Amino acid sequence: MTIHVALVDDQQLIRAGFRMVVASQPDMDVVVEAGTGDDAVTALAALDPPADVVLMDVRMPGRDGIDACAEITASSGSKVIILTTFDLDEYVVAAIKAGASGFLLKDAPPEDLLHAIRTVHAGDAVIAPTTTRRLLTRLVSTMPEPVDAAGVADLTDREREVLVLMARGLSNQEICAELVVAEATVKTHVGKVLAKLGARDRVQAVVIAYETGLVRPSA
Repeated sequence: MTIHVALVDDQQLIRAGFRMVVASQPDMDVVVEAGTGDDAVTALAALDPPADVVLMDVRMPGRDGIDACAEITASSGSKVIILTTFDLDEYVVAAIKAGASGFLLKDAPPEDLLHAIRTVHAGDAVIAPTTTRRLLTRLVSTMPEPVDAAGVADLTDREREVLVLMARGLSNQEICAELVVAEATVKTHVGKVLAKLGARDRVQAVVIAYETGLVRPSA
C-alpha cells in the first residue's frame, strides 16, 4: 500500500529535501505540495483520494499551519504531522489540539521522518522521546495552572501508571518491559486511557496529563 504524502512549507528548499526523502521510499509518494496554509487547504480538498499524511510547517505567510491543520483534519481523513523548531515550541500544543497527530523537529534525521510518516499512517501518534519530552517540558512552563479533567479521576492506578510512562515517551514495547506485562495488556490499558480521557491519540493524552498536573516537567 502506497502512503500518499503532502508537503506544506513556504520554503522550497525544505520541501525539495523532504520530497527527496519521501520519494526514496517504495511505499511512499508525494501527491501535492503547497507553500501556504490557504494553498494547502485548497489543494488537499481537491485530492481524491485524500492525502494520507500531511507534513505541515507552522509559520507560513497568511494562514499558519495550526489553522490549516484544524480545517484539514476536520474535513478529511488526512493525518497531520507538524514540523517545528525549538523557536516555535509555543505552537506545538495548540497544533495538537487542532488535530495534529504529532510533531517533529525540522532537523530530525531522515529515518525519524520516515518512521513518523509510517507511524501516523498506521493510526498511532508521533511521540518520540527525543523530541516530545523536551518540547512538552518547555511548553508546560508556559501553561496556566493545572486544569480539571474528569477522565483523569476515572483512571485506575495502573492506567495512571501507563499514562505517565506514555508521557515519558515510552512505546508500548518499552512500557511492557517497564511493567513486566504482555504487549496486549499494555494496548488494552492505552485504549482505556484514551477512552476515559476522550483523547484522540497518545499525543493528546500526554498533553492532558501535563495540563492536569498528573505529569510535571521534572517527572
